[in-house]
Amino acid sequence: MATTTGKFNTFTFFKLPSAWWCGVRLKHLDKTRAIVTVKHRWINQNPFKSMFWAVQGMAAELSTGAMVIDQIRNSGKHISMLVANNNASFTKKATGKITFTCEDGHLIGDAIDKTIATGEGQTFWMKSVGVNVDGVVVSTFNFEWTVRVKKK
Repeated sequence: MATTTGKFNTFTFFKLPSAWWCGVRLKHLDKTRAIVTVKHRWINQNPFKSMFWAVQGMAAELSTGAMVIDQIRNSGKHISMLVANNNASFTKKATGKITFTCEDGHLIGDAIDKTIATGEGQTFWMKSVGVNVDGVVVSTFNFEWTVRVKKK
């Protein structure tokens, strides 16, 4: 059964309510790419009338994590996932609709296969780039994900 964006957005309502209330929405999900949008609004702004950095981080993390969740689910194994490290750079004020895209889904399968084969945790970095409606990069986030087979 495929994971749909609608099901994933319902999941955020119940499991990540702060992201949902701030307007973070998954728009596209496949094995290699995920797209998440968030619109600058009163509820997610900073005192400088742009989007708060943490809201951008939630959207960026979801664009990477949605693929990790989906591929873990498709593996049929009990695997834990966790962000071990992250970093970000901000290059322009985030106003209007911001679209975060991650195209690093190809990195996940190898890590899942290795943790299943060895029982050892695996790490990999994924990048998400946020752009405004004019296509200008406003922020870039990198997340180091760890995956490990859950012990019974």
